Amino acid sequence: MGASQRPTSAFHAANVRTSDTDRLVGALDSQASSAGVRRLRAWAHDALAARPGERAVDIGAGTGSETLTLASAVAPHGRALGVEPHPGLRAVAERRAREAGDAVRFVAGGAVRFVAGDALALPVADAEADVVWCERVFQHLAEPERAAAEIARVLRPGGRVALLDTDWATSILYPGEPEVVAALTGGALTAAANPYAGRKLAGQLAAAGLEIHDLGSQALIQDHRSLDLSFIGVLSSTALRRGLITEPQRDRLHADLAEAAERGGVHMSVTMFGVIAHRPA
Repeated sequence: MGASQRPTSAFHAANVRTSDTDRLVGALDSQASSAGVRRLRAWAHDALAARPGERAVDIGAGTGSETLTLASAVAPHGRALGVEPHPGLRAVAERRAREAGDAVRFVAGGAVRFVAGDALALPVADAEADVVWCERVFQHLAEPERAAAEIARVLRPGGRVALLDTDWATSILYPGEPEVVAALTGGALTAAANPYAGRKLAGQLAAAGLEIHDLGSQALIQDHRSLDLSFIGVLSSTALRRGLITEPQRDRLHADLAEAAERGGVHMSVTMFGVIAHRPA
């Protein structure tokens, strides 16, 4: 990790703590259940089109869900490698792979492996990968261009990549006084090293020498019948501590959101973007 990097997340390779495992697994599982995430993943897997016999790499594998999806696509003679810096998440991924029914035989045969590694220095040889999956990693990197160069390095000529990430500047929260909501959503931009990751993906892959095939996006919308007050509480407490809002403004916002949730009128969303690209032959 370069000295200029600013670890701001427990997902950041330089800020890993095993004690965070349960919280991170809960967050990843919750995100994976989102209809928007499922739709964008389905689009990306379809466009990536991993084939039997290919070698797949999942950068930032987390709990291993997409590594196993890739393993199924490249079976029976292909290989899928999940690269994950967090030892607790790697242990969960390995356990879930063993419990994955039909995937067990792939794990036993070495077709699925999870290894420690960093997006800026992948433990993969040059031109070794046919397909690369990288989801919600770039937002945690202060030098995402280096990660794009690593993806280009490990792809064989003709190899493909699916790169997916959130753009936190697209956050929307309603209802609420506009200036108060702006203070909260603006504060959320400080929670990631690279909060504008989503809009930069295509340009970063192109700068690394890859050719773009397709672009996609999906709004991740919270269920309008519910309200995550704990998340709102974190954002509003941060804004209050920084002097961006007052206590009465915070209390009014919470009351407005709670009332709107009772009648199904809350809107809270952020947009996630995807890019499909390949290394020219």
